Amino acid sequence: MATESELQQLSRDGKSAFEAGNYESAAGMFQRAAEGHLALKDEVSAAEMKNNLSVALLKLGRSREALEAAAGTEQIFAGAHDRKRQAMAIGNQAAALEALQRFDDALAAYERSAGLFAEAGEGDLRSMVLKSAAAIKLRRGKVAESAFKMIGSLEAKDKPSVFDRILKFLLRLVQR
Repeated sequence: MATESELQQLSRDGKSAFEAGNYESAAGMFQRAAEGHLALKDEVSAAEMKNNLSVALLKLGRSREALEAAAGTEQIFAGAHDRKRQAMAIGNQAAALEALQRFDDALAAYERSAGLFAEAGEGDLRSMVLKSAAAIKLRRGKVAESAFKMIGSLEAKDKPSVFDRILKFLLRLVQR
């Protein structure tokens, strides 16, 4: 059985592999780290590794496996009163659902994630998931709804850039 220190190193190595674009290797390391944390009865760390695994699998185009990896992790984070990681887990599930072209489910998940990010005071992360929801609406031909979502995502940002402010202005013109 791996020690906590060994699992932390495995996690760091997985993140390094991911950043280097070696998603297959990263996925393997995150899977082993998740299993190791479960063996140590550390469900929160295991859930974190499962979410990392989900992101790596999504990069590999293995959407169904990505969804399965993240499934249930939001409940573990909710039990730990960690709204930010709960929202991230739901956001990861939404991204996998979107890749599976389950757009209604993805939209609902993105909106749940955005709500939790708002509760956690994470405006930039909330903005990111609202943009993803807006992109789905736009692809489905719902231009007005997409514009509303995009404006909401821009308003959620903690420090909007000049580009964000210009885009917000232009989107408000489209609404009229």
